[in-house]
Amino acid sequence: MMSLNGSSFLKNSISGVSRTQSQSLILPARRPMVVAVVNANGRPERNVGVSLDNAAKEVNAPVAVEVAESDSKQQTAIVGGGVEDVYGEDSATEDHFITPWSVSVASGYSLLRDPHHNKGLAFTEKERDAHYLRGLLPPVVVNHDLQVKKMMHNMRQYQVPLQRYQAMMDLQERNERLFYKLLIENVEELLPIVYTPTVGEACQKYGSIFKNPQGLFISLKDKGKILEILKNWPQKKIQVIVVTDGERILGLGDLGCQGMGIPVGKLSLYTALGGIRPSACLPVTIDVGTNNEKMLNDEFYIGLRQRRASGKEYSELMNEFMTAVKQNYGEKVLIQFEDFANHNAFDLLAKYSTTHLVFNDDIQGTASVVLAGLISALKLVGGTLADHRFLFLGAGEAGTGIAELIALEISKQTNVPLEETRKKVFLVDSKGLIVKSRLDSLQHFKKPWAHDHEPVNDFLDVVKSIRPTVLIGSSGAGQTFTKEIIEAMSSFNKKPIILALSNPTSQSECTAEQAYTWSEGRAIFASGSPFGPVEYNGKVYVSGQSNNAYIFPGFGLGLIISGAIRVHDDMLLAASEALAEQVTQEHFDNGLIYPPFTNIRKISAHIAARVAAKAYELGLASRLPQPEDLVAYAESCMYSPKYRSYR
Repeated sequence: MMSLNGSSFLKNSISGVSRTQSQSLILPARRPMVVAVVNANGRPERNVGVSLDNAAKEVNAPVAVEVAESDSKQQTAIVGGGVEDVYGEDSATEDHFITPWSVSVASGYSLLRDPHHNKGLAFTEKERDAHYLRGLLPPVVVNHDLQVKKMMHNMRQYQVPLQRYQAMMDLQERNERLFYKLLIENVEELLPIVYTPTVGEACQKYGSIFKNPQGLFISLKDKGKILEILKNWPQKKIQVIVVTDGERILGLGDLGCQGMGIPVGKLSLYTALGGIRPSACLPVTIDVGTNNEKMLNDEFYIGLRQRRASGKEYSELMNEFMTAVKQNYGEKVLIQFEDFANHNAFDLLAKYSTTHLVFNDDIQGTASVVLAGLISALKLVGGTLADHRFLFLGAGEAGTGIAELIALEISKQTNVPLEETRKKVFLVDSKGLIVKSRLDSLQHFKKPWAHDHEPVNDFLDVVKSIRPTVLIGSSGAGQTFTKEIIEAMSSFNKKPIILALSNPTSQSECTAEQAYTWSEGRAIFASGSPFGPVEYNGKVYVSGQSNNAYIFPGFGLGLIISGAIRVHDDMLLAASEALAEQVTQEHFDNGLIYPPFTNIRKISAHIAARVAAKAYELGLASRLPQPEDLVAYAESCMYSPKYRSYR
């Protein structure tokens, strides 16, 4: 079937190359390649895989592969295999007849172990014959929808959320398209499983439940080798990277290397909710150690067993990573910083926002989704943003990020300088109200919020003094919105807006039941983690979830489809406005300030279109010309989990 003779393969042709004439391809000898052969009947030869490394050495590389047409029926050799999956080919409406080969011959048993191409019992009779699956599967052929129904039935048998999380991760590693179809069609039920709050517990126990790597782990030991490590990742056309150093995972603190669950979960949502191809997503954990003694003493901990690095050592590693990413993937790869501690998060965003396409979801994504909720809430309470007073419990990444975007939006609406609109917003940290008398001791990101006001330490006293119309919790400290505080808010507001944003559920400043009960059913409430419906005085209240998943998938899609090279604050404002527009009167009638997640893909398409339009308006888009209908274009670019047909 195939011969290696110095520099040529005889009587074979290479997929994707014209079969009507002989051609030569030069392959770099140092890059291992695998050759798959299709026989005269058009079927892949069983388990044929020949490394070119040894042959290359024999002829002192480069290796020349000569392709010749066979006599009667063509015999095809596929080098490196598969078809190039250019962004946008994976549309929801097209059927792609491809041979699922990438690195080795994907037939028989190996095909069933390839999560990117495995279809399980959905392989047709013809596919089972063509790819040597006969006998490896039970005789029944089921469709994709029945597979989803079965998986959801099985999922609901688990009573413990972490067990559901593990089942979902196992499915992702077994059948990628089934995983995403399941998640897309059951997003409201499964979102709390693949992301907050369950992902928090998964990170805490990541060392115990770790099975297979789902991303890249880069540690201090890899200094000087990061570019080489990036090249180890099998997918080369990366468009989105989510990276964490694990120092501030949700409200759970320093989980070190085990924070990998966050990038994995976020990127699952980039695909399911925003339509970014799974192969274009790369989760990364930067392991610089941990200061969590429990982790360091845990025999199952998977990271470096040392105290967390800082200063020059930390910044040099991060700089090498950022440089390597740009060198390996280009100017337009989106790098999302996730769950970095305050002191690093702000510095990294400021340092790289002028040289890279970077986005911090904790600072910018949270701000955008909260601003959208506030814009929606105005329909229920009346007035404009400038008519309201905002009080934050928490002055870290989320709190200051939200505060800044609120002030920017007020400035945009009123043409009042940003320095003035900031005076509508008050922040409280662990030492009390942030005021000018504390200016010298404040971290730099808190200083813009130091107002002329007497120092107040007790939070209840702050509430009574400021008399805010909007109360926002981003402290990461559970049960800090006490009964007295909610009652105080209700005493001077007909409809107090209360947003308890901290994750996971255990860290929420108050529950939905507490907010509605203590406000006598008058609160407009939303939270970071989901709460079920609440019945009070015979009425059922359904609270909204101020979840970043509303924003970042569509935001990322908008950057990608426009070829944006930088993120601008106006893009965040555009995303907020687009999300707020998706809330209908029916939602308002039910007290909701966010739309249901059931329509999240359409919501993401609208957000993407608005973000892309702003990128074109600001001259930051590189994909020209601009599509006439950006919403339709965004939808056409979205990944579909529909099974492909294999010839």
